[in-house]
Amino acid sequence: MPIVLKWLDVRPAERTALMLGFAFHFCVLASYYLVRPLRDALGLEGGADKLQWLFTATFVVMLLMVPLFGALVSRLPAIRFVPLIYRLIALSMLVFGGLIANHVAPVDVGRVFFVWISIYNLFIVSIFWSVLVDRFSSEQGRRLFGFIAAGGTLGTFIGPLLAATMATRLGPVALTLAAALLLEAAVRCYRALLSRTQSQSGSRLLDDRRLGGSMLAGITLIVRSRYLLGLVLFMLLHTSAATLLYFEQGRIVAGSYADVASRTQFFAVVDLMVSALTLVFQLLLTAPLIRLIGVGGALAALPLATIVAFSAMALAPVPATVALAQGLRRAVEFAIVRPAREVLWTVVSREEKYKAKNVIETLVYRGGDAASGWLSAGLTALGAGFGLVALVIVPFAGLWGCLCLWLARQQQQKADSKRVEGPFHEPN
Repeated sequence: MPIVLKWLDVRPAERTALMLGFAFHFCVLASYYLVRPLRDALGLEGGADKLQWLFTATFVVMLLMVPLFGALVSRLPAIRFVPLIYRLIALSMLVFGGLIANHVAPVDVGRVFFVWISIYNLFIVSIFWSVLVDRFSSEQGRRLFGFIAAGGTLGTFIGPLLAATMATRLGPVALTLAAALLLEAAVRCYRALLSRTQSQSGSRLLDDRRLGGSMLAGITLIVRSRYLLGLVLFMLLHTSAATLLYFEQGRIVAGSYADVASRTQFFAVVDLMVSALTLVFQLLLTAPLIRLIGVGGALAALPLATIVAFSAMALAPVPATVALAQGLRRAVEFAIVRPAREVLWTVVSREEKYKAKNVIETLVYRGGDAASGWLSAGLTALGAGFGLVALVIVPFAGLWGCLCLWLARQQQQKADSKRVEGPFHEPN
């Protein structure tokens, strides 16, 4: 580990908080990836041709959740609303575990579970990164976010590993209980991280202060900023491509595996492959690669990987290709693109970090999902094959790449004008 920290240029004053961020991210994503395969398996119970309805329902519920989240963030300081949200979600996991285990309205509960997991996972991850970009500067983010992201990747490895072994032996109660316990552990990591950074930067008063503003402030902040609107477009392109691939994946898997257990196992194996590849990249390559090709180059890796994934699944629509194509794309996203994307948020105001960021990563994300879901269903109804979709995606990927470079230039300009110090700095 000391060799890795030296390779990543981690300063002594940053190490404790770095490891807390690593552990925090591990708990957050391990909790989600424990129940993600179960979500995907239950979502197919009503048929792969009904997935667009689940994505639409997710978007509608998200429309209701975002103002509630905005009201909570406006009225409570982060030190209170972050633990509250995580614990409420943990409680919901226990309730769903009991309902699923007792076979209460299996199809309906499965659909509600799919929608809820699709909502809560965005909230817990968005909140985590809001905390991180609030505690680290732009310069620190370039060096440290790859390693912190590796904590989450380790969680995406352990989560599906546990899910694959526990799904058929212990059932859904064990999965949901373990997910709830991990969310409580995430709360403990969050508080320890705050304590560490407060002692370094004297930011206690800032953490105890309410952000204020209206419950819809996140939306108004976005409308007023070209930079944030660019992030909205990036998210729409990202989620649209991911959803089209997800629907094709669902059709292929549903046609290849007949029962929930085997589908759950397949999704878990794919998650394991993605996590293993991503973890290696994040620990050894992310920070040096971002230094070499810059934030813009790192962001542009996602449209490139998307073209490769679409082409592969169009040419060979079988489970093995799904695993490889989705595995490559998601590994690039998690290992290279996500840390670079979070660096974009280090140069905005604190209110934008918690409010606008959450709107983009929840409401905009699921809005893109819903629209893309109906687009996929419409193309299928018209008889358009996935090969045609793969051809159409190419010009959009070009637009996406240009947007990546523009966002990186804007971020650098904002960073140069602010030169915000992070909570960790060497004494003079």
